[in-house]
Amino acid sequence: MRKAKPKKRYVLPDPKFRDTLVTRFVNCLMIDGKKSKAYTIFYEAVGQVENKSGENGLELWKKALNNVMPSVEVKSRRVGGATFQVPMEVRPDRKITLGIKWLIRYARLRGEKTMKERLAGEILAASKGEGAAVKKKDDTHRMAEANKAFSHFRF
Repeated sequence: MRKAKPKKRYVLPDPKFRDTLVTRFVNCLMIDGKKSKAYTIFYEAVGQVENKSGENGLELWKKALNNVMPSVEVKSRRVGGATFQVPMEVRPDRKITLGIKWLIRYARLRGEKTMKERLAGEILAASKGEGAAVKKKDDTHRMAEANKAFSHFRF
């Protein structure tokens, strides 16, 4: 086990919207250290969302992220030789991380031609409460609900 807890790393706000959440999203979106390319993809996707919906793109992105963030998840717990899926509350920081990862993952799996279009499509779908990322959240909640009987094994 570790001796001390690792220090929390804080990210700087992004240049356009001055928001640290955007920077966290872009850091997860980034591949091979190409941060400026990741920023371009994000900003253009938000611009496309604005054009398609006529609303503020950043607000729609935040709404989409809130729709994707899970509140409960299951964790494996070994009790007496058997493994149980125990439902647990999700910490606020982990909620954001899971939401970001799921939004990016399912945007990458979409069928549009460029990543900007895929991300814009997934943001629009998630903001309406549909799409693959929201389905993943619903599946996670359903799994936790199904295993509610094992909640007394919480640690």
